[in-house]
Amino acid sequence: MFDPTAFENMKVVIEGAVYDKDLSGELQVVDRNDLINTAKLSREYSISFTERGSMPDDPSCTLILQASLKNLAAELLPESGSGQAAGCTVLVVFNTTHKKDLAISGIIEEKIREIWGMDRGITQRWTFDDESDDTVENETIVSFNRPVFEEQIDDLVAMIDYMEKTIKSLKTSVQ
Repeated sequence: MFDPTAFENMKVVIEGAVYDKDLSGELQVVDRNDLINTAKLSREYSISFTERGSMPDDPSCTLILQASLKNLAAELLPESGSGQAAGCTVLVVFNTTHKKDLAISGIIEEKIREIWGMDRGITQRWTFDDESDDTVENETIVSFNRPVFEEQIDDLVAMIDYMEKTIKSLKTSVQ
């Protein structure tokens, strides 16, 4: 009998919740990846979405779920005493295009902290072409600085609403 791991259970619930919103017209899934790294014995699942009917430069969001060998071993070998590692890493990534203006980074961080709270790690990366116009691609990563456990699966579903709210906020305040 196959007993799915916490990673598998969380992945299935996240995927179902996002696709339910896609089917109801609330958002549009634009990418999905389910990767297994056999060299490191790790897993990564990601699903990306935008607002329904959005334009190519409009904000998008990617939810990333990661499980390392350490996470899997902690779950499958509870006698090892490393139960605190028996979860997954969750990252939320927002991508948007905006003017090459450093002040916009502050606006993005402010909007994300308003929605996600002050305890989240926020990292921003800009990608731009020196020869192009004055726009940049901004990737903003929200991290939780701790593992997320299977018992918190309902929180992962609730996070999808926060992601939608953030996309809308970035669209109105940054572009």
